[in-house]
Amino acid sequence: MDNHRRPLAMLIAVAALTVAAVPSLAQQPPPPPPESAVSAAPPSGVAWSRLSPEQQRLLSGFGTQWNTLPPERQQALARGSERWLGMSEDQRSQAQQRFSRWRTLPPDDRQALRSRWQRFQSLPPGEQARVRENFRRFQQMPPERRQMLRERWRNASPAQRQQMIEHAREMRQAHPSAHPPAPHGGPPPHH
Repeated sequence: MDNHRRPLAMLIAVAALTVAAVPSLAQQPPPPPPESAVSAAPPSGVAWSRLSPEQQRLLSGFGTQWNTLPPERQQALARGSERWLGMSEDQRSQAQQRFSRWRTLPPDDRQALRSRWQRFQSLPPGEQARVRENFRRFQQMPPERRQMLRERWRNASPAQRQQMIEHAREMRQAHPSAHPPAPHGGPPPHH
């Protein structure tokens, strides 16, 4: 991979790895798209000239083929380059480390992570905020507890997983102060 694509690929890997560790994301299928989205026009691409000079430099490996990329890919690259440019050096270093781990995953695992990331992106902003908060809490647990929860989820049957989901929902309803609404004025989580 040439040096121009590497940072962006690392950013994409970071996002995928972050979402992969969120157990609640794997619990529910994505909601159906709003009716307005079904009849909406296909997404429009991002003109190369609309990218900042920093983004163009970061994405220069795509410059000659930019106009041939699907609009969704152009949008994803533009968003990813914007996020990358907004990172501190420490955040970029962490992203590079995660990308190194990402590259060692089998292709099927990488595809599963991509699928989870796409499902996450399809969630409404309030649900995304709830998933991020759940992930933050999960990351703060002792490593042994996280491993135990992962194993319990992996070993559970679909019916058992559904019971776990229902139990978590009941706990949120019974103890709403322990599960605050989504930040940034987003809608409350769907139950």
